[in-house]
Amino acid sequence: MQQRTLGRTGRDVSVIGLGTWQLGADWGDVSEADALAVLDAATGAGVTFLDTADVYGDGRSEQLIGRYRAAHPELPLTVATKMGRRESQDPANFTLAKFREWTDRSRRNLGVDTLDLVQLHCPPTSVFSNAAVYDALDTLVEEGAIANYGVSVETCAEALEAIARPGTASVQIILNAFRLKPLDEVLPAAREAGVGIIARVPLASGLLSGRYSETTTFAPDDHRSYNRHGEAFDVGETFSGVDYEDGVRAAREFAALAPQGVTPAQAALAWVIAQPGVTTVIPGARSPEQARANAAAAAVELGDGFADSVRALYDRYFRTTTHPRW
Repeated sequence: MQQRTLGRTGRDVSVIGLGTWQLGADWGDVSEADALAVLDAATGAGVTFLDTADVYGDGRSEQLIGRYRAAHPELPLTVATKMGRRESQDPANFTLAKFREWTDRSRRNLGVDTLDLVQLHCPPTSVFSNAAVYDALDTLVEEGAIANYGVSVETCAEALEAIARPGTASVQIILNAFRLKPLDEVLPAAREAGVGIIARVPLASGLLSGRYSETTTFAPDDHRSYNRHGEAFDVGETFSGVDYEDGVRAAREFAALAPQGVTPAQAALAWVIAQPGVTTVIPGARSPEQARANAAAAAVELGDGFADSVRALYDRYFRTTTHPRW
């Protein structure tokens, strides 16, 4: 699989990574054996970048990855975790003392002395412009607790604020065929600054897989049920914030654009990694088959005009409602 340098970390990572929220069992039961099978399938297909967070399963995702990594020291893995959602979202909580507490817990969960990459996990907007926050993160690097730091953001404005800071190694942002705004300013700014871009929610919470209809239902403990209108966290994280019915209709049109022999999900992932400035994309996977299919998207070639068709689809369905918000 193709590797790209993840911004200021200097580390090469696979263009298709693995998001591991689902391994924490926050979307329904996932056994340890099933989680490890997904990790096996992903790494066997060339994935070298794993994204997790301290709140995924209250640390279960980190612990599983830590055990897997310890059992496979030969694999050139980069593990990115996130911190900041274990406390109330008060900007006053984003201090060096709290950062030490949170990263120490992640280090124990992952079984490492130094975390490869720690990302602020979509904190309050004011945190991104607080110089003391970046000073605290620099201190953690100096102390050896973390090798690099980045941010996970909700909005393009937050991303641009973080990119302007010299220590920011990477920015994680929602980017998919239904969320094009990062293409306008964020990706060019990141390229200019040498900051890596980690694209999350690449399938718009599964919409772009083409498997859902207007009557599809989701389990009560699935965020696609309980956060449909932003009840638990930013609504932009669920179906990329688009109206569900509009998303289903647009997804049908998107599926028709996929080249022969390519699934809609693979086309969606291939489109993301084709965007200049993207380092890696982090789809989740709940089965080994899904992990391998996602990884195979790295070899997909999209035909001439595909990008123009995606933009036209976005303009018709989402530009007026989604573009101004994030």
